[in-house]
Parts: sequence; structure tokens; C-alpha cells
Amino acid sequence: MTAIKESSTIQENKQHALAECPVTHAMQKIGGYWKPIILYHLSQGDKRYSEIKRAMPAVTEKVLIQHLKQLETDGLVIREAKPVVPPFVTYRLSAAGEGLMPVINAMATWAFKDMEGAFG
Repeated sequence: MTAIKESSTIQENKQHALAECPVTHAMQKIGGYWKPIILYHLSQGDKRYSEIKRAMPAVTEKVLIQHLKQLETDGLVIREAKPVVPPFVTYRLSAAGEGLMPVINAMATWAFKDMEGAFG
């Protein structure tokens, strides 16, 4: 994989956008196809990995694991592992993740209206 040149104009512009634009900050946290969907499913309560995977059959295991780790690192999801055999791990929204739910729900509301217009 090619190393990213930190002094490049693109990287400088990206850092500037992250520092100045709240939408860029939000997209940095929830951007991508699967992250908002994961958050949506976790809004319905704590879930084990297998429950999340079952709710999202099209996502690969690798991508789901990566996104869950990123969401945890970004403080949006809490991963709780219980010290039992076999391992019992649950995921839930953090306070910051719960704070995003009005945004995720607004996206869903918009999508329903848009889909209605496109297919209705």
C-alpha cells in the first residue's frame, strides 16, 4: 500500500475541512455505506455481533468488523466483552452514538419520502 504524503495539498485541504466544517467532521465519523446502518440497528438495543450480521446479510465479515472497530474508536459504539467461555460480546450505542440518532432517523425519513416519489 502506498504511504500517504502528509504534506500534500490534498491532505492539507482535508485537515482544514476537518477543522472548519462540521459536516466534514460528521462524515468522518459516520461516512461510508455501512456505518449509518450499523448505528440504526444498534439504536434498537444492544446486539451481539451475530445479530448485527444477521440484520445486514450483504456486509462482509471483514467490513463489519472494521466498521465496528472504527465506530468504537470514534466513541460512537461501546463494545462490552464478558469474561465467560464462550466469549459473550455485545455492542451498544454510546451517548455520542445516541446523539446521532436524530440525524440517522432524519436520513431514514428523507429516504422514505424520496423512495415514495421515485417509486410512487
